[in-house]
Amino acid sequence: MLFTSVNTGNQAWAVTFVNIIAIGLVACTSGEASGPSKDQIIGDSPAISGHTSQQRINEGELSLEEIVRRGEMLFTASFNTLDGAGRPETADIDRKNNISIINTRPRHEFPDNFNRISGPDANTCLECHTLPRMGGGGGNSTNVFVLADRLAFANFDGGPGDNNQTHTLRTVGDERNSLGMFGSGWIELLAREMTVDLKSAAEEAINEAKRTRGNVAKDLVTKGISFGRITARPDATLDFSELEGVDNDLVIRPFQQKGVIVSLREFTVKAMNSHFGIQASEQFRDGVDFDRDGYFDELTRGDVTALVLFQAILPAPGQILPDNPKARTAVKNGRELFSTVGCGVCHVPELRVNNPIFSEPSPFNPRGKLQPSDVNNPFKVDLTMAGPGPHLKREPDGSVLVPVFTDLKRHKMGSLLNNETLVQDGVPTDEWLTRKLWGFASEPPFLHHGRATLISEAILAHGGEAQISRDRFNGLTDKQKDSVVEFLKTLQILPGEADTTTKLEKHHTGTNAGFMVIIGGLAWLILLMLTCGIIVILRRR
Repeated sequence: MLFTSVNTGNQAWAVTFVNIIAIGLVACTSGEASGPSKDQIIGDSPAISGHTSQQRINEGELSLEEIVRRGEMLFTASFNTLDGAGRPETADIDRKNNISIINTRPRHEFPDNFNRISGPDANTCLECHTLPRMGGGGGNSTNVFVLADRLAFANFDGGPGDNNQTHTLRTVGDERNSLGMFGSGWIELLAREMTVDLKSAAEEAINEAKRTRGNVAKDLVTKGISFGRITARPDATLDFSELEGVDNDLVIRPFQQKGVIVSLREFTVKAMNSHFGIQASEQFRDGVDFDRDGYFDELTRGDVTALVLFQAILPAPGQILPDNPKARTAVKNGRELFSTVGCGVCHVPELRVNNPIFSEPSPFNPRGKLQPSDVNNPFKVDLTMAGPGPHLKREPDGSVLVPVFTDLKRHKMGSLLNNETLVQDGVPTDEWLTRKLWGFASEPPFLHHGRATLISEAILAHGGEAQISRDRFNGLTDKQKDSVVEFLKTLQILPGEADTTTKLEKHHTGTNAGFMVIIGGLAWLILLMLTCGIIVILRRR
């Protein structure tokens, strides 16, 4: 008994009842204050205090808020040795014919466990994705060297670390600026729907060719974007010679500047290994210490799902108009000129998502990444409601117009932007995926390598398929050019909380724990006074 009991039956019952309530309250408040019961780690500890179970996600035991909170913790974590950071005997993952090939390398340990060129080259996602806040892009100091991680240890001495090859800063890797992840869930949804459209068109052409026993040409158009045409033969083969801006498998890959990554999941698994040496079980197999750093299952399937959903619900960028009336007039004129000179042909202002429900995993994930068949219940999120917003709104038919300013298609961009020497996944060095302009003004510098510090510089660097539009822009008056730039400056990442983009309740933090202790103490005091009052009343009876 917590309180002294009295001899009468009523009094004993009353005190017992109050004590039962008190015991329950103490159990609840102590649990909330301390969080899950586990020993405090003294000394060095891993950044990842616990992993997320994909099975619990599949069975609906974790809410979206819980999953995204775990994803945010991983996104902001500074990985260390105890997490399995570093990949002593593993280089990066290549994709050949949609099959991931894992490269090995001679062992590299402290102090050669990091390499700014060939990686691992970072400790946390926040090093590159922080402009204008968490989840955004990065400046030139955080540029990455794509394909340099094929090397054992870039050293520019022609030795084993350089794979016994001679390299320069231009040839060791393709230097790229880090892009922001805001609105990336919408980007993946657009790519999925466009892929379905293209594949359906190809299937229709094949069926028609079989039926007519003759060749059938089919234009490939999805969401108003033309990807050229294919010709189907009666033997069910396809002629891709007139295909434009997409691989022969007709899969739209909307991530990275070359358009070579199909999903947030593929991006996440690849980046975690390349930049941190954190290896995902779904890629490197369960219970296998592939890089021989002494750790395995460094990133579970549930961990990857949490990271994917955290990125998927990052708010969509939008437009922020200036307060100054003169500037607003310039923005209005600039938008009209943006279309007049032809910028909007590739930087399509809006693309329609038919179904805003984001499901994870993607049906187009490559092998070595979680597949829909691996889960009994893909996790689904309505992007018009999830996260803090501001949210894109549904049209009357349930679809959503997404203001992305891209066509998710590759284009030849001319000599000035043909600066790379290494070919990534078969994409010609002069071809680039149309930059998504939503939010780009919040993430300077500009272009794939970050060499343009002004928006006008980025425009004038265009060539190739964009040469005519570039020349039209250059032929405008200075005032008109300024208006176009002023319009583009309004395409920003919308303001949000400085420390988080999810606005999710933080459970089991030190602040909450202290608060719960105070509440528990007050509850005890109230219960004590209540008990004394009941005893006094019963005695008077």
